[in-house]
Amino acid sequence: MLMQEDLLNRLFENEFILTHTRSSGPGGQHVNKVNTRVELRFNIPASRLLSDEEKGLLMGKLKNKINSDGDLILTSQSERTQLKNKQRVIERFYDLIKKALKPAKKRIPTKPPPQSDERRLDEKRKLSEKKQERKPPLPLK
Repeated sequence: MLMQEDLLNRLFENEFILTHTRSSGPGGQHVNKVNTRVELRFNIPASRLLSDEEKGLLMGKLKNKINSDGDLILTSQSERTQLKNKQRVIERFYDLIKKALKPAKKRIPTKPPPQSDERRLDEKRKLSEKKQERKPPLPLK
């Protein structure tokens, strides 16, 4: 499986496609003049830095962020400058890849403590008694 240090040593920047558009974020009067929004596209199937196993994992876990061409699309427009948005979107990309390739912990099934069964049965008994007390007494013969 993938080691976290191995991921950090790979330079995915050569495989990014970065585009810049006008942002709807902060910027005041200046916002309509500059392209501060950064969109990062990374084509997973075409990547030479990922193994087939890693590509499969990413395609499965990030399917909501991947289009039909296999492009992982991330955007950032929260900062006022293009450079900061670029840094932020690249940082988000690495975090996303790292989380997606991290192996899931195996769940260890546990048994509920006996007190919980006892408590549940006691509550049932009390509720039953309460309902029995509501009933009118049986007529005498």
